Amino acid sequence: MVFSSAIFLFTFLPLTFIGSLLIRQRWAQNAFLTLASLIFYAFGEPVYVFLMIASAGVNYGFGRGIAAVRGKRMKRLLLVLAVICDLAVLGVFKYAGFAVTNVNALFGIALPVPAIRLPVGISFFTFQAMSYVIDVYRGEVPAQHNFWHMLLYISFFPQLIAGPIVKYRDIAAQITGRKETIRKFAAGIMRFCWGLGKKVLLANSFARVVDEIFKYGPYAVSRKALWLGAILYMMQIYYDFSGYSDMAIGLGKMFGFEFQENFNYPYVATSVKNFWHRWHISLSSWFRDYVYIPLGGNRKGAACTYRNLLIVFFLTGMWHGAGMAFILWGLYHGLFLILERVWLGKKLEKLPGIVGWGYTVTAVFFGWILFRAENISLFFT
Repeated sequence: MVFSSAIFLFTFLPLTFIGSLLIRQRWAQNAFLTLASLIFYAFGEPVYVFLMIASAGVNYGFGRGIAAVRGKRMKRLLLVLAVICDLAVLGVFKYAGFAVTNVNALFGIALPVPAIRLPVGISFFTFQAMSYVIDVYRGEVPAQHNFWHMLLYISFFPQLIAGPIVKYRDIAAQITGRKETIRKFAAGIMRFCWGLGKKVLLANSFARVVDEIFKYGPYAVSRKALWLGAILYMMQIYYDFSGYSDMAIGLGKMFGFEFQENFNYPYVATSVKNFWHRWHISLSSWFRDYVYIPLGGNRKGAACTYRNLLIVFFLTGMWHGAGMAFILWGLYHGLFLILERVWLGKKLEKLPGIVGWGYTVTAVFFGWILFRAENISLFFT
């Protein structure tokens, strides 16, 4: 079920909102929203809904364990086990086929490639689960003692399919202490409609043209058509991602929740660094808080900083999909960030803003061509 579908707009959302409105006790309202969220997910993933419930249960258990045990070493062991479990699930479902294909190509063998269907939203709810156990380990939030609250956090339908990635520390108090108001509901409706327009009127329209241009391959259409397709894809991917985020934020407001902003006019950025402060903010902040800073950030010298940036953007590319194009796209952006940190960033600060904007748009544009390429060789055609 997607937000722009008729069944969501005219059946699921009205029934869920009215039901939530009629239930006044918070525990019962949370239970109702949890059940509605599971139904929402099961509509498209009738089997994998149990995987999501299991993920919530496993991380709930590890969180309780980390809070209960004494001694740093034991807490760290439980944290490592929790992260391994989460990454193992993500690895099997998202990357097993990619890994076997590359092993076969590398060693000239023919291992059977597993045909595992990717559960919708697995990257989002897995990262949310990991943020919970890591924050409990760090002492930034208390362990959740109510499993149903944990399940609501993991499964809540507005952000489940396409984000934003909601950190537990940002929503923990809202699970029991949120306030629904007419003003917030009205703002939520407006934000949802704004995102729906982005998705249906713009992103979907661009997508039809882009798919028509690229479906025959780069040699079957003119160069002008390829350039048009690339430009429209750049617009499509922004309006698609940001549209879903707007709808999620709007839906959250309708039910009393406040989610982090996820896009902040990224195509007005004047550097690639600034672009990543504006694009998919919940993802870039997740990698900053849970990968970049723990690796040492920029505190251990230039070489370590560059290494950390490449690791983060390698993982950013992998997060977006199991394919070499995604990995290279991530490393492409990582290299631009290193270049800006070495010397280009200071040069851009001294130049008119239009120069930085032109450089950034050009760099991002060619990055999207790489991101879209089904075959790496197509990037160079």
